[in-house]
Amino acid sequence: MLPQSMLRTCHLLVLMLCVSAIEDFDWTKNDHGSFYYGVFPTGFSWGAGGSAYQTEGAWNVDGKGMSIWDAFAHKKGKIFLNDTGDFSCEGYHKVKDDISLMKDMNLKHYRFSISWPRILPTGIKNENINEKGIKYYDDLINKLLENKITPIVTLYHWDLPQILEEKYRGWQNASMVNLFNDFANLCFERFGNRVRHWITFNNPWSIAVEGYETGEHAPGLKLRGVGAYKAAHHIIKAHAKVWHTYDTQWRNKQKGLVGISLSGDWGEPVDISNQRDIEAAERYVQFYMGWFATPLFNGDYPQVMKDYIGRKSAQQGLGASRLPVFTAQEKSYIRGTCDFLGIGHFTTRYITQKNYPSGRGNSYFTDRDLAELVDPRWPDPGSEWLYSVPWGFRSLLNFVKKQYGNPMIYVTENGVSEKMRCTDLCDDWRMQYFKDYINEMLKAIKDGVNIKAYTAWSLLDKFEWDEGYSERFGLYYVDFRDKNKPRYPKASVQYYKSIISSNGFPNQRELESWKGKAIETCSSSNQLLAADPLISHMGMVTEIVVPTMCTLSILLSAVFLMFLLRRRL
Repeated sequence: MLPQSMLRTCHLLVLMLCVSAIEDFDWTKNDHGSFYYGVFPTGFSWGAGGSAYQTEGAWNVDGKGMSIWDAFAHKKGKIFLNDTGDFSCEGYHKVKDDISLMKDMNLKHYRFSISWPRILPTGIKNENINEKGIKYYDDLINKLLENKITPIVTLYHWDLPQILEEKYRGWQNASMVNLFNDFANLCFERFGNRVRHWITFNNPWSIAVEGYETGEHAPGLKLRGVGAYKAAHHIIKAHAKVWHTYDTQWRNKQKGLVGISLSGDWGEPVDISNQRDIEAAERYVQFYMGWFATPLFNGDYPQVMKDYIGRKSAQQGLGASRLPVFTAQEKSYIRGTCDFLGIGHFTTRYITQKNYPSGRGNSYFTDRDLAELVDPRWPDPGSEWLYSVPWGFRSLLNFVKKQYGNPMIYVTENGVSEKMRCTDLCDDWRMQYFKDYINEMLKAIKDGVNIKAYTAWSLLDKFEWDEGYSERFGLYYVDFRDKNKPRYPKASVQYYKSIISSNGFPNQRELESWKGKAIETCSSSNQLLAADPLISHMGMVTEIVVPTMCTLSILLSAVFLMFLLRRRL
C-alpha cells in the first residue's frame, strides 16, 4: 500500500495530467513580475526557528513527561523508517553551541517552542511542575538575551502531554481549553518578565486535519468529517482564553504581545477568467488559513465554510452542521484576540472547481469542492508537497492585508527542504528559494503589507514528523549518524547572513557576489563531511537510489490511475 504522502502526490499529478488531456492549458499566462532591488524598513527583524519535539531530543530526561509525539513515533510504521525524535538534534544539551550559530549569523530573533510535558509532565499545573524543565527554558531564554537575540516563544507546537490524550482524547475535549490556559499562565509567570512575543499555537490546521482527520500525525485519529472541526473549535477557544489571560493579568506588567502562527498555502485559480475557479481558489484559502484567522479577527468562521459544510451535512441527513457553532458570547470573546498574526508559508497550488457528491462520505477535503493542481515546471527539490512558487507568497500576504485589516504580521516559517540525506552542503536551490521568497515579501511591504519580521525555517535539520529524518529544512546540516549530532553550515547560512547584513537586496552586483562567497564557504564543510567515515560512498548511492525509486513509483501509479480513468470514460 502506498504511503499517504505518495498518494497525495499521485492525486495531484493525475489532476495535472487530466487537465492537460482536457485542454491545452497555458501555465505561463499569469505574469508575476521581475526581481525588485531594495531594502527592508529599519528595525525589520531577521531570525530562524525550530520546535521542541523536532530539535530537543532528551525525550525522557530530567523528569519530562511523554508527549503524543513520543507515543506516536514509538509505534512501528507511523514514521518513515521508524525514526523517532528521542534524540533528534540533542538541542537540550547544545544550547550554548546553537546560540553561537545564531550569533554568527547575526540573527535578531529565534523562534522556539516550550514542551508542555517537559514542564508539566502530567499536563496539569496543580499536579507537578518540573523545575528542571523550567530551568532548561530559563537558561535558553537568558542565553539568547545575553547575545542580543529576541526569543519568540510558541506555547504549543504539537507535543500535547500523552496523559491528556489518554484521559480526555486531547483536542476533541473542551477540557483542553482550561488545561492549556493553566499551562500558558505558568509560562507567563515564569518566563514573561523576559519574553515579549508569545505564539499560542503553531499551524493549528495540521493539528486538526493531520492529527484528527487523516491520522498522519499524532495522535493518529481518523475522525473523518468531524474530528478536525471539533479540534479546531477547541483550539480557537483555547487561544482566545490565553489571550484574555495575558491581557488581564500580565500585559500591564510585561508589555508583551500574544499572537498565533497560521500556515497557509496560496490558492491561484486555474483559469483567472472563470468565476467558478476564482471562487474555488478563495474557498481553498478560507478553508485553510481563514478557518482560524476569520474567527480571531471577525468572531466567526468564514461564511463559505458555514455554507458548504452546513449544506453537505444536511444532504447527509444530519440534524446539524458538522462545523461547530460559536455562541454570541463566544464570538464576542474570540474577536480581536490577535496582537500579531504569525504566517507560515511554503508553497502554492492552482485550484479549480470540483464537485464531490455528499454520498461519498464525510471529509474535510471533499467539503471544499475543489481540486489542487501543480505546474510541472515548478521547482521541487525536496518534500513532495513543497513546490517553489515565490509569487504566491506576495499574493497571500496581500490577501491577509485586505481580508483582516492589515494586521501586524510576523513571518514565522518559510523555507525549503531537500529530500535526500545528502552530504552536498552547497544548497543552491535553498539560496534561490530564500532570494525569491524574501523578495516577494519585500514587494508585499512595498504594497503596504505590515510585515515586521521574517523567520527562516529552519535553523537546523531536524525530525520532520511523519517523514522522520528523510527531509532536511535546516540552514545547518546535522549529522544524525554521529551521537554528538555535529552541525555543519550549508551555503545558505552565508547567503542568508548576507541578506541580513544588507537588510535586503541592495543591487545586482552584490547579490552575485553573495552566491559566490556562499559556495566558497560551504566547500570546506563538504570536505569535513566527506572525510567522515560514517558517510561512505555506498551510503550516498543508497540515498540517491531510494528517492529515485519513490519517484518512479509515483509516476507508475499516476499512469495506472490515468489508465483506469480513461477506461471509465
